[in-house]
Amino acid sequence: MALMKWYSFSPLILQKLIWVPTRFSLWFFGRLEVKGLENLPNTNSITGAKQNVIFVCNHASELDPFFVPASLPFFSRFSPMFYATREKEFYDTSGWRQVFYGGMFFRAWGGYPAFVGLRDYEKSLSQHVSLLKDGVNMCVFPEGHITPDGSIQPAKGGVSFLSIYTGVPIIPVAISGTYQISPYRFFARKNRLKTVFGKPIYPEELKASINISESTISIGGNDSLVDFSIYKTMSDYVMKKVGELTKLQA
Repeated sequence: MALMKWYSFSPLILQKLIWVPTRFSLWFFGRLEVKGLENLPNTNSITGAKQNVIFVCNHASELDPFFVPASLPFFSRFSPMFYATREKEFYDTSGWRQVFYGGMFFRAWGGYPAFVGLRDYEKSLSQHVSLLKDGVNMCVFPEGHITPDGSIQPAKGGVSFLSIYTGVPIIPVAISGTYQISPYRFFARKNRLKTVFGKPIYPEELKASINISESTISIGGNDSLVDFSIYKTMSDYVMKKVGELTKLQA
């Protein structure tokens, strides 16, 4: 049995401490319903080791990052959860959010920033690549921001790069009921919250979605607009799957 990495203890402790009050609040006030847990893979079909995954979600509220860990069982092997976040400087003008977002709290919770402007996924996502190769589970919001109108927004290509580069499958996750949620609506039980986990999307399916081969994509130093377009198209395919799960919830 593999030993837990030292950097996993803080996210594990925090996420377990908050699981009970979060799960109860979402269940009681939001009438949370969780579906699709049977879709989560148990082991890697090739190595036989426990399969780690990348959870890919739509983003309609600041509550969304709490949904995936709270929707999983308390003793789920997919915890702790790690996150791809924005750099700390992104939140410098965000008022009270800058106290919590992007800094020590984010890191303690399991958030690691992507470095923007490098035009190279391998460098900008180097921390996330290392984490996934270590066997951790990650949660990513490829839209990069909260939706302004409730609909799924165009995706960034980084998540498909991570899947192809590390071989870790993607789990599409649809979260509904959080768009424009307010404390009043939440505590008045006016929103009905749902989390649906879809079937795994393996790297082979990503490549097949746009009919490309491994040799078509450059991995390191991918400053080609063609490469960025390819990864983005594959990420849009993933978000299309998330959208299909969202429609099934209606």
